[in-house]
Amino acid sequence: MSTVRVAAIQMTSGSDVMANESAIFRLVERASDMGATYIQLPEYATYWGPRSGYDTAAKTLGDGFIRQLGLEAKGRGLTIHLGSMLEPALDGRFFNTSVVIAPKGDVVAVYRKLHLFDAQPPGGVTYFESEYFTPGEEMKVVDVGEMRLGMSICFDVRFAELYRALALAGAEMFAVPAAFSAFTGPAHWEVLLRARAIENHAYVIAAAQAGTTAEGLATHGHSMIIDPWGVVLAEAGATDEEVLLADVDVQEVHERRSQIEVLRLRRPAVYSRVVETL
Repeated sequence: MSTVRVAAIQMTSGSDVMANESAIFRLVERASDMGATYIQLPEYATYWGPRSGYDTAAKTLGDGFIRQLGLEAKGRGLTIHLGSMLEPALDGRFFNTSVVIAPKGDVVAVYRKLHLFDAQPPGGVTYFESEYFTPGEEMKVVDVGEMRLGMSICFDVRFAELYRALALAGAEMFAVPAAFSAFTGPAHWEVLLRARAIENHAYVIAAAQAGTTAEGLATHGHSMIIDPWGVVLAEAGATDEEVLLADVDVQEVHERRSQIEVLRLRRPAVYSRVVETL
């Protein structure tokens, strides 16, 4: 079958790692009971709090929690996508790491966020992710059932060239787990997600953090599942945890790409030339 039932889980994670992990298993089981076989969790699913807690919250790929998620995936026949966690880096900082666990319980893809959120939006909160994080260096596409999944995290969504590269490598669905800013979210979140779907004729699954933590970290929420025509199939609210569901069909991707052949009609030889400035 070409159809996959997917779930985007919206969370309200905080600085209590054990509470976050408990919520992850509870919500994964809810999504599974609703028929989802690919379940995506948001960015910072295991810890969303101040720098003082990073060292304790950080996990390696061999961490017991990852093994537990593997057992959950195997027991229920799921693909579980941990949107992101803190992973120690060799330079003393951390990676913002996304992990896909297959139905056999093994880790089949690891993606480390390429683009770090260093921003000073007018009237917003200044934040420099690069103070604490090391950027990844690799793009990843992985099989999820009949679909090919291109991986990204949050701020990556502003870099269209990443998604075009993923589409050219075979991605038919993009993962955008996020903790998107409550300040920029109303203006940019939906527009950027729908643009990435439309310009590549791909599904977008975007599980997000919602609400405001005890330390004042405010996120936009509005997790979304979007089809290859840019239609929003499911959307969450702004503040609460939710489980979004949609049935995605790889044939829809192929149909839209045959109607408007944006991938075939590219002109990379021209793009590589120096731009004439007048």
